Amino acid sequence: MTMTDPVADMLTRVRNAVQAHHEELTLSSSKLKLEVARILKEEGYIKDFSLVREGKFPTMKIKLKYAPGSQSAITKIERVSKPGLRKYVGKDDVPRVLNGLGIAIISTSRGLMTDTQAREAGVGGEVLCKVY
Repeated sequence: MTMTDPVADMLTRVRNAVQAHHEELTLSSSKLKLEVARILKEEGYIKDFSLVREGKFPTMKIKLKYAPGSQSAITKIERVSKPGLRKYVGKDDVPRVLNGLGIAIISTSRGLMTDTQAREAGVGGEVLCKVY
């Protein structure tokens, strides 16, 4: 079975791991998934991530972040642009998630960046997901 939407699979695995209160999760790796994980770490939604080069295909380990009292740093993580319905925005229409409390991850011509970074750089692109 081939996966048509690896980013949606990654987000679903993170969502499921958060609901089950797992400390970490392992998933197949790709450049795009590593970039999404990098942004999640920079923005403080996950503790850390690492690339594991064992076996035939590299995998990625994500360490989830919880506040004292087992409240997750990620309240909601949702896919916006899907393979069947892509969601593109111009530089003036970059979405603001929860008035700046959350982030939107956008794939631009300059690589993956948050909605705030895209606004500062004056670029639009494909809205991959929203996290808060």
